[in-house]
Amino acid sequence: MKQKVTGIGGLFFRGRDPQELANWYQEHLGVDSLFDSVWKQEAGPTIYGPFSHDTEYFGRKEQQWMVNFRVGDLDAMIAQLKAAGIAVETRAEWDSEVGRFARIHDPEGNPIELWEPAGF
Repeated sequence: MKQKVTGIGGLFFRGRDPQELANWYQEHLGVDSLFDSVWKQEAGPTIYGPFSHDTEYFGRKEQQWMVNFRVGDLDAMIAQLKAAGIAVETRAEWDSEVGRFARIHDPEGNPIELWEPAGF
């Protein structure tokens, strides 16, 4: 039987202050980092999608990746982030039959997409 991967085992990226960045992700999104423990994510849909090299979807032209986190209640997450002083962007054209989306950026400017899946 041909083997295949069973899920995403990690997401690794560079940061000017990795510990501070890890703290931000834990405080605002509840994601534990390799500095604390292994983050146990809930089972659910995952989209693996390469984009064209000239896409504007990620924002900055030099941006090579964007992480997308599933959320159970996008409106509640948006309210929580805004209360913490984090800018949240939404656009009607981002929402589709697969769900609703919002965009934030971490302290180093990396885009983060928040996704409330529909019908999975």
